[in-house]
Order: sequence, then C-alpha cells, then structure tokens
Amino acid sequence: MANDPSLVKLAAHEIVDLLAIGAVTPVDLLDTLEARIAKVDPLVNALPTLCFDRARTHAHELMKQPPVERGRLGGMPIPIKDLTEVAAVRTTYGSPIFKDHVPMTSDVLVHTIEDEGGVIYAKSNTPEFGAGANTFNEVFGATRNPWNTKLSAAGSSGGAAVALATGMAWLAHGSDMGGSLRNPASFCGVVGLRPSPGRVATDPGNKVDRLLSVEGPMARNVEDVALFFDAMLGESPRDPVSLPRPIGDSYLTAARSNWVPEKVAFSADLGITPVDPEVAEICRKAAYKLQDAGVTVVDDHPDLSEAHDCFGVLRAMSFATSHAGKLVTHRDQLKPEVIWNIEKGLALPMSDVVRAEAQRAAMIQRTNAFFDEYDLLLCPATIVAAFPVEQRYLETCNGHTFANYVEWLGIVYAITLTTAPALSMPCGFTRDGRPVGLQVVARPRREAKLLAGAKLIETVLGQLMPAPIDPKVTHL
Repeated sequence: MANDPSLVKLAAHEIVDLLAIGAVTPVDLLDTLEARIAKVDPLVNALPTLCFDRARTHAHELMKQPPVERGRLGGMPIPIKDLTEVAAVRTTYGSPIFKDHVPMTSDVLVHTIEDEGGVIYAKSNTPEFGAGANTFNEVFGATRNPWNTKLSAAGSSGGAAVALATGMAWLAHGSDMGGSLRNPASFCGVVGLRPSPGRVATDPGNKVDRLLSVEGPMARNVEDVALFFDAMLGESPRDPVSLPRPIGDSYLTAARSNWVPEKVAFSADLGITPVDPEVAEICRKAAYKLQDAGVTVVDDHPDLSEAHDCFGVLRAMSFATSHAGKLVTHRDQLKPEVIWNIEKGLALPMSDVVRAEAQRAAMIQRTNAFFDEYDLLLCPATIVAAFPVEQRYLETCNGHTFANYVEWLGIVYAITLTTAPALSMPCGFTRDGRPVGLQVVARPRREAKLLAGAKLIETVLGQLMPAPIDPKVTHL
C-alpha cells in the first residue's frame, strides 16, 4: 500500500484493526507519516527529531511475527516526548545543554511501548525540561497551534498534541506534572490522559518516590487514549513505585462499556482560580449536557484551597532534586523560569516542606471523601483558550495578575496533588474558533470510570475532532 494519505484520517483503533488483519503494514504507516510530516511539520514544528531508519528496521522485525504476536499496538508508529530517552535517537530535553545528546539506552517506558508493538519514529517538541505550559526552547524553537499558527500549543507535551491534531500521529506519548498532558490537549482539541501515579512505569531519575509527574497517552478521541493506555501499563523493577497491570478487562473495554454515572459535580474554577468567562460557559454547557443522558449534575468541588502554596513548594523541591547540578555547571544555558524553580527549591526551609506534605495529604483525604458522593468531577482543563505563541506564559486572566509563570495552571495542578486520574477532552470552541478542553476527574485509580465517563461525554457532545486538520497558517 505504501503512502496512503487517507490513512491519517482514521482513528488509531481502526489502524490497529487493519494491522491485525494485514490490510496495512507498519511500513505502510511509516511511509504515510513521513509524507504527512514533510507537508505539515514545517508549519507547526511539532516533531523536530525524526528516526525513520530506526523505525523501519523495527517495523521489518515486527513483520516477521504473525500479527497476533505483535502486541496491543501491532506495529503502530508512536512519537516520544523529547524528555524521554530513546536509544540511538537524539534526546535534548528541550535544552541547549543536551542539544547533541544521543542516549545509549531507552527509558523503561519506551521498552514497554516497543514490547507492545509500538514503533518509535519521532521525538515531539517540549519546553526546556518540561518547564512551562508553552512549547518553545532554544534548540528547536516554538511549536505552533494548528488551529491558528499565531497561537501557543500549550505544554509541555505541545509537540505531541499538535502531531495528533494535524495527522502526523495516531497516538502520542506525553507526561504531566502541572497539566502537561491536559493543557496542550485543551489548546489543540485532542485528548490527554493523566493516569494515577504508578500506572505507567518510567525511569524515575533523582526523584524516586514521585507523585507529581506521570507519563500518559494522548490521542484524538477517548477510545484511542484507552487503547494506548492499555499498552503503557505495567510495573518494572526500574521504577519502585510502578503498579502491576490491573487484572480483568482492558481500559479500552471500559471506555466502550456504556457506563453512565449517577451524579457528577461541575466547577468552573475549583474555588481557586480566575477563569475566562467564555471558557467557563462552554465547559458549563458541556457538563450540564450530561443531564440529557439522565445524569445528575451539581455545582460542587472538593476543598483544594491550599493547592497554590502546596504545589509551589513541591514543584520547587522536585526541580531542585532533578536539576540543581545544572545550576552550577550550566546556569548560562538555562532559561529564567528553570533557574527560578531550582533556586526556589534550594532555598526551601524544612518547615515549608512539612507544611506542603500535610496540605497534600489533607487534599487527598478530602477529594476521596468528595468521590463518595460523586462519580466524576468536571471543570475547565485550562482557564483560557490558546494565547499568542510569543507570550511565554499567561500573565493575567479576568482581572487577576498571576504571581509567577506557573500559577495560571492551578486548575490542573490542584488535581495533580490529589493523585486522581484526569483527562482533557474537547468540549467546544470559542467564538473565534479556538478549542476548549473539559477536564474530567475520577477517584484515584479509577481510570475505568474516568474513561467510560469521558466516552459518554464524547457521545453526548458529538466527537468534536473526528479527523486531523491542516494547519491554519495566519503567521510565520
């Protein structure tokens, strides 16, 4: 079949079905993607590093096996975020410090994906060390939003989201600490799932007992996210906090289960942040649309009032743990936001850390009690739609000026602190055509209900992005 442009319009689960019956081969898919990337990526800069030779070698090895023995992905091409190492492929972390770094070994997550039949063909763009919800760096430049190339794709998994939205990927890997899977999904009109900590094994780096940062899947619809999530699951001795694969039905089966929640809560702001009124109204209408399916919808949210203070401390501690050495050896090559985070972490008194840990424990306890009454919590995934790409971060919203480059992300990092799984999914567009994402949250380790509920929302709203788009070039 070779290059077939019609394939990019198909859902990932349809592609996997075609692979299973031999109607397409992994090499056909790579040929199709290579042609699509050549056409589209110069306009958006989502996949700056390609490794098609490596991918074709892996694809040919896979094709020696019967389709039923190729894993859940069956030869599906996958781009990996440029914070995660892939053996023999340039991995920069979006930093000039690592602009020529080519690792000898792959992250445990890459091994998991490849063992399930994923074929790695590209690295997706990210801000330096994932810091900041706007994807730009000094190595590759900015990734642009395909709905309007004047605008930000958000971050830090911005390249992954744009690749999905433009048909340069059917599935994409990302990671999330303060919304890095959910923010770009919201800005770009795709789906990004932040799982419960431990679901997806990864090399932990210097922060072994982490709860803030997780790896997760992105796709253009809920079923495809569930499909990729199934392929990412499992424990590894290289990751001490990783969890065994759940016993029983797959998450794709859960997404297709037709489960209907009895009662869900909606909050426009979680009680902690300003929100653009148009975004709040679009999300409210989407949430209350569930009443058409017989769901009780109530305005409510758990008490997350300590979120800003708590996350600020724990994030700073994480940056200091991971990057303090770079401040000594490469300070002149770090962007100001990274320097600020590291220095804040190094200056933390133990009393701040003790307070933050107690705040997080209290918020987890209150959130679990909240889910005794509600099946799901719904709120905006981002407090605004996409802003200009040249703007490093959102400085103000609805009359409020933020204290730093992270605070505008409170609506997602508050959920991070609770360890609850959450996803962003398309729920509408602003009057000027920018996508808006709805954040859907479930009790910790209840991804099955999260995905089933999100699928119901997708059904009630109508899938808002059934096929990829060509970038709308308004500025280069």
